Amino acid sequence: MERPTTAARVRSIPGTTAALQRMDRFTASRTLIAVIDTGSFSAAARQLGIGQPAVSKSIALLEQMLETRLFSRSTRGLSPTDAAHAYYAHAVQALAQLDEAEDAARGEDAALRGRLRVGVPVTFSSLHVIPRLAPFLARHPGLHIELLQDDRPVDLLAAGADLALRLGPLPDSSMTARRLAQGPQHLLASSTYLDAHGAPLTLDDLAAHRCIVYARGRAPQRVELLGDAQTRTLELRGSLSVSAAEGVRAAVLADLGIALASAWMFAPELADGTVRPVLTDWRLPPVDLWAVYPPGRQPGRKARAFAAWIEGQLAPAD
Repeated sequence: MERPTTAARVRSIPGTTAALQRMDRFTASRTLIAVIDTGSFSAAARQLGIGQPAVSKSIALLEQMLETRLFSRSTRGLSPTDAAHAYYAHAVQALAQLDEAEDAARGEDAALRGRLRVGVPVTFSSLHVIPRLAPFLARHPGLHIELLQDDRPVDLLAAGADLALRLGPLPDSSMTARRLAQGPQHLLASSTYLDAHGAPLTLDDLAAHRCIVYARGRAPQRVELLGDAQTRTLELRGSLSVSAAEGVRAAVLADLGIALASAWMFAPELADGTVRPVLTDWRLPPVDLWAVYPPGRQPGRKARAFAAWIEGQLAPAD
């Protein structure tokens, strides 16, 4: 005999129609978001500070109202349906707008509250965002920050993100973006590697060195270098290619060769001399750091405040 769906079981509960009419959609949306974020009803209950039966009932009532199943169970656990993912993306935006309305009522000087979800590059955020977060969180004790660490561009709408930090040139897009900072870019290697193999004196000398290539997709790593009287296009080639910035960092620190990277990626090592730039007579274009916001809506107060804080953290010292 086929087991009834959650929605069908809810229909059999006396007073269900009245419960649906009274259901707090704000609470139901928060509950669905928590279930998807945590991966289970029990974990969502712990996050929300309520009992698991309350989570199950809220989801069941929401399924009844929407007339569709939101979660399916299997031996691998709880899986959101396509309908749940679609509802999630819109619910995150709607609740963010509600948070904005509350912030507007409190005034611009009020502490930030609620959730702020930010897409960030892995290495950059590990070196330059996370170590600086404590004072920012102390100023805003009601704020919960979720960092979505990924070197690939995050789909802000699908991820329910309020903003993303992105490095390098931006493709044409409908998203709103603001440049927060620029950082230098270098050809560099570990001091141990350079002491053992010597530093290249000309660009042509790179052919005799091991090089580490940051290969994102199939496009080669290419950069234009400006000298005193000429411009050269360098296409970096080597025996090692890695697809993540953290891999470039690990390879350089393992003395595997010369890489093209932003100074942000090796800030501690450039400061203490563990890593040194080479071919410094050639000027490389700077790397831009952008705050990127979802299309179709104005950046919220929390997102603007976080971007301004990052901008202040990376501003050159006077």
